[in-house]
Amino acid sequence: MLNIVLVEPEIPQNAGNIARTCACTGSRLHLIEPMGFRPTEKNLKRAGCNYWNDVDIVRWPYLGAFLEAHGEDELHLFTGAASRTYTEVAYGPDAFLLFGRESRGLDADLIERFADECVRIPMGAGLDSLNVSNAVAIAAYEALRQQDFPGLS
Repeated sequence: MLNIVLVEPEIPQNAGNIARTCACTGSRLHLIEPMGFRPTEKNLKRAGCNYWNDVDIVRWPYLGAFLEAHGEDELHLFTGAASRTYTEVAYGPDAFLLFGRESRGLDADLIERFADECVRIPMGAGLDSLNVSNAVAIAAYEALRQQDFPGLS
C-alpha cells in the first residue's frame, strides 16, 4: 500500500483534500504531530472532508517516532531543494512519500539526512511551491502509474 506522510500539517483543508486523494487511491495517510489543527469531527467537517472514515490513518506523536519505525523503509522526500525530479525514481508498492509543512516544507536536517531520497516537482522559475494537496496528488498518481494502478479501475 502506498503511504502518504504529512509532516506537521498546518491547514485542515489541505489535510482533507489529501485524505480524499488517499481514499481514492487506496493509500495510507500518516499524520505526524504537532499539527496546526485538531482533527476533531467539527474541524474535519469544516474542512469539507467526508472521507476520513474511508482512509487508513496512522498518527505519529513526532517525526522521530515515525523515523524509528520507517527510517529504513523506502522513503521519498518531496522538496524544492532536490536535484532529481519525482519522475526519475522508481516507487515500490509500499513506498512512503513525505511532504512538509505548508509554511516551510521539510526541515533542512531531514533533507540532509535523506539527501539521496529527495525529489522535486518541477515548476516555474521564481515560484516557491505547489499547494501540498496538489503535490501529493501528482506524486501519488506517478507512483501508482509506475505500478499500473493496482486495485484502481
